[in-house]
Amino acid sequence: MIKVLASCGKEINVGVDTGKAQLDIYVRPLEQAFSVPNNTAGIREAIRRLKAVHPTRIVIEATGRLELPFVIAAHKAKLPVCVANPIQIRRFAGATGQLAKSDQLDARMIAYYGKALAPEPTALKPEKARQVSDLLVRRNQLLDMRTMEKNRLSILPRTLHVSLNRHLKQLTTEIKRVEKQLDKRINQLPEWQNKMDQLMSVKGVGKVLA
Repeated sequence: MIKVLASCGKEINVGVDTGKAQLDIYVRPLEQAFSVPNNTAGIREAIRRLKAVHPTRIVIEATGRLELPFVIAAHKAKLPVCVANPIQIRRFAGATGQLAKSDQLDARMIAYYGKALAPEPTALKPEKARQVSDLLVRRNQLLDMRTMEKNRLSILPRTLHVSLNRHLKQLTTEIKRVEKQLDKRINQLPEWQNKMDQLMSVKGVGKVLA
């Protein structure tokens, strides 16, 4: 059946719904649905099964981090994986009237999205670039926590200010540590360093904004 589809030139679109513990996968138009644990062994099994069907594209929602191990494994296996914006998939589902919600239905909808819109494969960032992205996310998280603690200083009693100030000091120290790591990683990526230099040459643009 698979060979017939391939020889006829029919597209095979795969939808992957990503959860913390599980990947739900749907293969269209073979009407195959299966689930694997979202861990090394489960991803290895998913890649093995998907390579056998020679997919035109595999579409997976961007979740922030949960999809990354599968995406890296798919790239290593030379499978055409597309990381899609979840908002676009939700809008597509609404436009087609597919409002039911379950993991397998989500995977089926993602495969349908791949068939209808034919997104291009997503290039995988180099490992060092991914590290920079992770550090930027972590820096923003720390900044958010520091802002919340500063806001608490203005509303909580003075008896708690010692604790708040202690935590603020810790957060500031950690932010500086992450920023040093960022500088180190960016210096290891000439293309990023060049962009930084160009941006910072503009009046009013400092390192943080760049």
